[in-house]
Parts: sequence; C-alpha cells; structure tokens
Amino acid sequence: MSIHIGAEPGQIAPYVLMPGDPLRAKWIAENYLEDAKQYTDVRNMLGYTGIYKGMEISAQGSGMGLPSFSIYCTELFKDYDVQSVVRVGSAGAMQERVKIRDVILAQAACTDSNINRLRFEGVDFAPIADFELLQAAYAVGDERGMPMHVGNIISSDSFYNDRAELVSRTGEYGVLAVEMEAAALYTLAAKFQRKGLAIVTVSDHLLTGEETSSQERQESFGDMVEMALESIAAVHGI
Repeated sequence: MSIHIGAEPGQIAPYVLMPGDPLRAKWIAENYLEDAKQYTDVRNMLGYTGIYKGMEISAQGSGMGLPSFSIYCTELFKDYDVQSVVRVGSAGAMQERVKIRDVILAQAACTDSNINRLRFEGVDFAPIADFELLQAAYAVGDERGMPMHVGNIISSDSFYNDRAELVSRTGEYGVLAVEMEAAALYTLAAKFQRKGLAIVTVSDHLLTGEETSSQERQESFGDMVEMALESIAAVHGI
C-alpha cells in the first residue's frame, strides 16, 4: 500500500488514465468503465478501476503540476506495477494553426521545471512519449477524423507566470502548447521502463485569447478519453 494512493495490491489495473482533476477520474469511471469500483479517496484524489472491452483499466487523478503528478505516477509505477499511463488533460495553444478544441499528442515535453535539472545535475534530459502509444493514438484520431497535432509541448511549473514570455518563446521553436504535467510522466516512464503518453485538448489559446466553455471542454474531453482508451486497447492487444 502506497503512502498517497493507499490502494490494496491488485486494486489498480496495469493501464491507467490520469486526468489532473479527480472528478474527471470519477467521470471517466462512470461513463466509460463497466463495474467501476473506487479504490482511493486519500486527500480526495479519487481513483477507480473498471472494465473497458474486457480489459481492466484504472482512472486516477493526479492533481496539478509536475510535483503532484510525480507523486502519484511514481507510486503507480513503483508500488502497483502499472505498465502504461496516459495523461488526459488540457493545454494552452501557442501556434496559430492549433485551434481551440484540437487534440495534441505530445511527442516530447520541454519544461521550465528544475525537477530534471536536479535529477540529472544540469544535463538537459529530453522527455519523450512512448512510440507505440503515440502511434496508436494517432491511428485512432486519423480514423475518426479528429483535429489533432503531433509535436513538442512544454510543461510549466507556473500557471500564473510573471515571466510568461519565457515559456511563449518556445513557440518560436515550434512548441505547440503549454501544460503542467507531461514532462514528469515521460521522465518517470523512462526511469521505470514503462509506457507513457500525454494527450491534451486545447482549452485556451495564448495568441488569440480564445477559451472554451465548460460544456465544450466536457465534449472534447470525452473524445480524448475515447482516444486514450482505444490506444491502450490497441497497444496491449485487445
């Protein structure tokens, strides 16, 4: 039993979807998983396990930011032997061609966080997605005609950033969007030799100032969850 999740051995599936909001984990369980059972409510960070197409899948909230995500993801990999984690969340677009409600498959994740600088003592580690999950997600989106982009994103430590121009500058180098968790996922997946992918939906646009409504976020979130579930199913042989 881990410190922050507190689930019993066997309660968490080998494949996990991780939204930031624990209520999103509850929503995934209620809408996509059969016979879903809650395995944790420690600190109100909800987690559920159910069945999708005959396969056990879990949905676990991560909280916001790299430190919070790192706690839950580390425990999933280390204490519960989770094999694949797919982050499903939102991001702010930094390219004109990327539109509100588009889906981004994060091929790699820059970061302004010191987490990896401390871990690698100044070496710039490049956190990247698992290719099989990325390829499977792209195939699902392509088949469904979903508006999507594949490329680099940046995981920022700050939502309210006094030096936002430093993050925005990465857009000049092709970075598609900013969010707050993917770099942690990719680093930990590499450490534990597991699979990780971040799929994010554009909820707002840093260049145009556009934002989605709560209803639009809900609808686009559903499309993204289905992509994540189908990607896991494809990679793990369902």
